[in-house]
Amino acid sequence: MLTSIALILLLGLLLGSVFSKLRLPSLLGMMIVGIVLSPHALNLIDQSILDISTDLRQVALVIILTRAGLSLNVADLKKAGRPAILMCFVPACIEIIGTVILAPSLLGVTVLEAAIIGSVIAAVSPAVIVPRMIRLMDEGYGKERGIPQLILAGASVDDVFVIVVFTAFLSLASTGTVSAGSFLQIPVSIITGICIGAVTGGILTGFFRKFHMRDSVKILIILSFSFLLLELQNRLEGILPVSGLLAIMSLGIVIKQTYAVLAERLAVKYNKLWVAAEVFLFFLVGATVDLRYVADAGVFAVLLVFGALVFRMLGVALSLVKTKLTKRERLFCMIAYTPKATVQAAIGAIPLSMGLACGQTVLTVAVLSILITAPFGAVCIDNLYKKLLEK
Repeated sequence: MLTSIALILLLGLLLGSVFSKLRLPSLLGMMIVGIVLSPHALNLIDQSILDISTDLRQVALVIILTRAGLSLNVADLKKAGRPAILMCFVPACIEIIGTVILAPSLLGVTVLEAAIIGSVIAAVSPAVIVPRMIRLMDEGYGKERGIPQLILAGASVDDVFVIVVFTAFLSLASTGTVSAGSFLQIPVSIITGICIGAVTGGILTGFFRKFHMRDSVKILIILSFSFLLLELQNRLEGILPVSGLLAIMSLGIVIKQTYAVLAERLAVKYNKLWVAAEVFLFFLVGATVDLRYVADAGVFAVLLVFGALVFRMLGVALSLVKTKLTKRERLFCMIAYTPKATVQAAIGAIPLSMGLACGQTVLTVAVLSILITAPFGAVCIDNLYKKLLEK
C-alpha cells in the first residue's frame, strides 16, 4: 500500500504540474495517472487502496466543501436569491429531459433507461467547481453580483437532488414502482443537512472560543465532526434523509459568520490539506475509468454527452432569467456548470452491478462524461473567468 501511495502522490503531482505548465487543469494530469495505473491498464495500485476509494473520495470532498463553507459569505449568497435556488435543480432536470429525448434514438435504449442515464450524468462536480469558485472569491472576480457564491450553492445541492432522482429511477427499473415519498427526501435532506450542520458549527465555535488550542488541533476536531456527519447520514438512511455534505458546508458557513478571524486562518490550513486530497480524489476518479468502454462507445455516445451539455446550459440560462447579470456573466455561469466527475465515478457502475440491461451503456456514458466535461469545464473556467467576469 505504501508503494502505491508514493506512486499516486509523486506521479499525480508531477503530471499535474506538467499540465499546469501547459495551461491545462492539473486535475487532468492526475486523472490520466489514475487511468494508466488502474486495474484496467498497468494494474500498479494495491487493491486495498481501491477497496477504500469511495471513502478516500469522501474525505477529499469533505476538505474542499468545508473550505468552501469557510469562504462563503451569507450576505453575498443572499444577493443571488431566486437564481441560487433554481440552479439547484433546473439545469439537472433540463439535462435529464434532454437525455430522455436524445438517448433512445442515439443509443437505442428505452425511455426509462434514458432517464437513468440522464440522472447519472446530470450531477455537476463539486470537486472541479468548488476550488475554482473559491479562487474567484479570493481574487474578487464576480463578487459584486455573487456569481461564485451562486455556483457554489447550486453545485452543492445539485448532487443531492440528482442522486435522489437516480435512486427513484433505479427503483422503478428494478421493481416497477416508485414511491412519491422518495422525491420528498430531496427538500427534507437539504433542510435537515443545513440545520444539523449549523448546530454543529455553532457548538464548535463556542468550544473554540472557550478553550485555547492550536489551529491544527481545531482542524482535526472539525474533520472528525465532518466524518461523523457523513456517518450520521448513513445511519439515518431509511429513517430520516440527511445530506451529510451539505451539513459539512453549513458547518463551515456558521464558523465563517460567527468567528470570521478563525475562519480565515482555518481556510489557509484547509488549502494546504487540499494539495494532497486533490491528487487522491482525481487519481481515484481516473482509476474508475475503463478505456475499453470508451473505445466501444462510438460517436453516438459522445454526441449524447455533448447534447446533454447543451440542454444543461439551457437550464442554467433559464435559471438566470430576469437577473441583473450581463450576457458575459451568464455565459460564464453556463460554462462553469458543466464539469462532471465525482458523482459519475461513484454511481455510474451501480446499474451494471444490479444486472440492469442498460448497465453497460450507463457506465460507458458516465465514463465519457467524466473524460469530456471535467477537462472542458476546468479549462474554460480557468481561461475565461478574467475575460467574462468583473473584478
